[in-house]
Amino acid sequence: MEASTTDALLDPRALSKLRWRCRRGLLENDLFIDSFFARHAPGLTVSQAQALGVLMELSDNDLLDLLLGRKPPQGELARDDVTHVLGLLRAARQPI
Repeated sequence: MEASTTDALLDPRALSKLRWRCRRGLLENDLFIDSFFARHAPGLTVSQAQALGVLMELSDNDLLDLLLGRKPPQGELARDDVTHVLGLLRAARQPI
């Protein structure tokens, strides 16, 4: 995908689908994700959505370990786009 396409804002339908896909079994993960969407949904790019999709492939416990900083991102998760979105997810739970 070219850079201009990945930098484009996510359209409302894709955003709605992404929110649905991000629903998790652990309340703790949902709290991070809900805060993330509350802060970043209007400006979410296609690239960020793709990186979030990579994180959503993880099990609930592995995702929570990353969100809480118990484990660093490794392997495919060590990509710049994924670590950026992980940082946004972590920061979204902190008060403004």
